[in-house]
Amino acid sequence: METLQPDDPRELGSYRLLRRLGVGGMGRVYLARSPGGRTVAVKVVRPELAADADFRRRFQHEVEIARAVSGRYTAPVVDAAPDAPLPWLATSYVLGPDLTDVVQAHGALPEHTVRALGAGLAAALQEIHAAGLIHRDLKPSNVLLAADGPRVIDFGIARAVDGNRMTQTGVVVGSPGYMPPEQALGQDVGTAGDVFSLGAVLAFAATGRNVFGEGAASHAAMLYQVVHGEPDLTGIPQSLLGLIRACLLKDPAQRPAPAEIVAALAPGSVEELLTNWLPSAVASTIATHAAGILDLEAPEEPEAQPAPGFGRPPTMLGGASAAAGTPGTGTPVPGYGTPATSTPVPGYGTPPTGVPAPGYGTPTAGTSPYAAGTPLPGTVQLGTGPANSSTPPPSRRRFLGLAAGGVAGVAVVGGSAAWLLSRDDDSPGTSAGGSKGGSARPAGENFTTPPAGTAPQPLWHKSVAEESISTTLPLVTHDGLLLISGDPLVAYDVKTGKKRWSRPGVVRPNAQLLFSGGKLFLADGDYDGALVALDVRTGKEAWRSRLGKDLKLDATIAIDEKNVYVTVTDFSDAKSATDYRMGVAAISHTTRKTVWVQMRDWGTNNWDVEGTVSGKYFVYADSKYNLTVRDTATGGQLWTKKLGDDWSWTPTVASGLVFLPGDNLRALDAETGKTRWTLSPNGRRGFNDPTVIDGVLYISDYDEGVWAVNVKTGRKIWLCEDPGARRAPTTFLRAGATLYGASYKDEGGIFALVAKTGKSRWVYNDNKDPVEPFQVAISGNRLLVTHGYEIYSLPAV
Repeated sequence: METLQPDDPRELGSYRLLRRLGVGGMGRVYLARSPGGRTVAVKVVRPELAADADFRRRFQHEVEIARAVSGRYTAPVVDAAPDAPLPWLATSYVLGPDLTDVVQAHGALPEHTVRALGAGLAAALQEIHAAGLIHRDLKPSNVLLAADGPRVIDFGIARAVDGNRMTQTGVVVGSPGYMPPEQALGQDVGTAGDVFSLGAVLAFAATGRNVFGEGAASHAAMLYQVVHGEPDLTGIPQSLLGLIRACLLKDPAQRPAPAEIVAALAPGSVEELLTNWLPSAVASTIATHAAGILDLEAPEEPEAQPAPGFGRPPTMLGGASAAAGTPGTGTPVPGYGTPATSTPVPGYGTPPTGVPAPGYGTPTAGTSPYAAGTPLPGTVQLGTGPANSSTPPPSRRRFLGLAAGGVAGVAVVGGSAAWLLSRDDDSPGTSAGGSKGGSARPAGENFTTPPAGTAPQPLWHKSVAEESISTTLPLVTHDGLLLISGDPLVAYDVKTGKKRWSRPGVVRPNAQLLFSGGKLFLADGDYDGALVALDVRTGKEAWRSRLGKDLKLDATIAIDEKNVYVTVTDFSDAKSATDYRMGVAAISHTTRKTVWVQMRDWGTNNWDVEGTVSGKYFVYADSKYNLTVRDTATGGQLWTKKLGDDWSWTPTVASGLVFLPGDNLRALDAETGKTRWTLSPNGRRGFNDPTVIDGVLYISDYDEGVWAVNVKTGRKIWLCEDPGARRAPTTFLRAGATLYGASYKDEGGIFALVAKTGKSRWVYNDNKDPVEPFQVAISGNRLLVTHGYEIYSLPAV
């Protein structure tokens, strides 16, 4: 930072200039203040460039882009005059050092700081990419650390996503060790290139060094290592290693998207993670420096001697392409806060105790208070002493690889890096196949548990908005396939997300899929009243069974190893269009014959049913507010009860008991209907529908807590009062030692709890806002998830 010179203006627009910050390829940069007291960096174009009509058009375009990317984690544009005789641009001045300075002074940053840094930078890339821009020069010196979070600066060699280059054709620009391999090879660079740079920046922050070489390594050697070698990730905390390695993959399509990085590092919110995110020494320095900047006043007359500054504003836009022979924005500019060498720079504050240094104390008589070597008022040194070389002890779990899919833009569109590791003998329970309500064991790949509170990232993702899927129905998985009810009925490969087959017109709207013996059973899509069996491997029709001339199948309800249970309508004695009766029936899925039919009285129209089957009991609730239990062999009614005015739930039956949710949880004897036990919520507000798995009943309450209850006694095993999101899970399945849940509201997501204790492990939410429930199933050791029209595959960890 230098004092203003005689040829410097004193005002630009409404801004009073305070100091000269530096000189870039496009012109000069000044520290200035608005009439309202806001401190900004004002960048003024050189006169010869201002006279170039092509340059003015490019500058105007870059000003528009800069305005578009102004966001929470970039230095926002606050004003501009691209049509002025000397065009200028004012951006917010960031009161903080760049990452290079901080690491030089303090060494490698702690894990929680690197995690917060990564979340903030990934959020910044979301802002940048959403504006149609690729940064193309993300590096430590272009990352400023402010008290409330990092800021990404310097879009001087940026390129528009649509292919409009801001730099000379054929010139490779960027910073060795931080540019992605495709950029080093002179190939087209997409948004995934910025993700590679982000990974390198986070590795630098976590280790204190460039992981592709440093010191005596030449630029050519570093570029060769970027393209052909592997980064040295020694010393990176284990909880960040997988994500950083994913960012640094050679193939751009395999790198995670910024949105996925944000979700992995900040499952709550980025702002929450950035609370008290900096080490105390750095935070103290920033606060002291900020006070010095705010105390600056505009000089009454020019002062001649310069002094290096602390904060670093964004450099001039367009640097490398500004004019032939001018320095590019990748070149450090004196006064911007980036020292030319690793030597400590005067003006950064108090030297180490006992070490004299010129310019650190009181200036000699006649010397300007802002002379070379003198700090700004109140400025203290960033830190002293050697870099922190200690690294955490190695974990017993080591990352072995990464499963990844395509990445497009900033949305979670084609896949992402996943936590793919080996398991040790002491790791939590492994996962494997099973359906809703079942437990399972491992098969296929092994995934390891991500850091506490960090959800695993999708192995693949599909958006199927063009298909009319039934978003509220349970998912069905079988033999490596995920089947989703809708039109068309589609089977997806659980490992790749690719369609294995698709059948239009075979499923009625909102019809659930029932599966047994390699076949799917459903009411025919052409409303002919038949039961249809489809081969699950191909989707082709295996057979269909009509119930008779006057008996029509309405909907499938439940299935066991012998029968499909359905609702039917009898038109045999109908004298008018409304003269019919409805009932329930059992159809053998081996003989295709009707086993029994139980009809209601004539005229009982508009009768809807939701039900389940367990052993000898067929249990269903209906829209006439009844709960009924029948014998599966004969259809004979065992008992029926009135439910009140709430019937829209599927009964849960296990261990000879029927469970009724509500203000209290009741267990009724399935044979007699008598109450066997009642569980009070103990001051909480009642219960949702339960799920029973291996003798344990899991249920959420109206206050968003999750309970585990002994099925036989009704005694509470544990209560998780905070499962980790605003909405608790309402359906459950278990795999090994982990209980997974899905919420009916989008404010929740997919939950992982320790099955034995109820302790929350992680919550996954895609941060999309369809008013649709989450659904979850399991196949092998993969979770299959739907949220509205979005489908995800997650490692079951």
